[in-house]
Amino acid sequence: MEELSDKQAETLREQLVELVAELENTLRANADSADPVVLDQSTVGRLSRMDAMQQQAMAKATREKAQLRLTQCKVALSIFDRGEYGLCRKCEEPIGYRRLCAKPEAPFCLECQQAADV
Repeated sequence: MEELSDKQAETLREQLVELVAELENTLRANADSADPVVLDQSTVGRLSRMDAMQQQAMAKATREKAQLRLTQCKVALSIFDRGEYGLCRKCEEPIGYRRLCAKPEAPFCLECQQAADV
């Protein structure tokens, strides 16, 4: 793989900055969606409570995933500032531009990511 051109790197940096802002806005907007479910047995039936608890669990999982991605994006930006962005953190080979376009916070090249996923 080739190293990123200056133009490609700047495009990816802008994408990371936009993604950080988007994730922060999403987390702020949905801050109360993962709050504990208040179980008022007098007004809510058993299935409604179960549905509310399931929705709360799904919202919590979604928030955790967004928070993880936000952290990964911030780490990628700090790596960018050190001049090491676009290099696999395992094999130190360049990560492909197409992979970084799809997931700009990717810390590993496709081969190392696939090996880690097995």
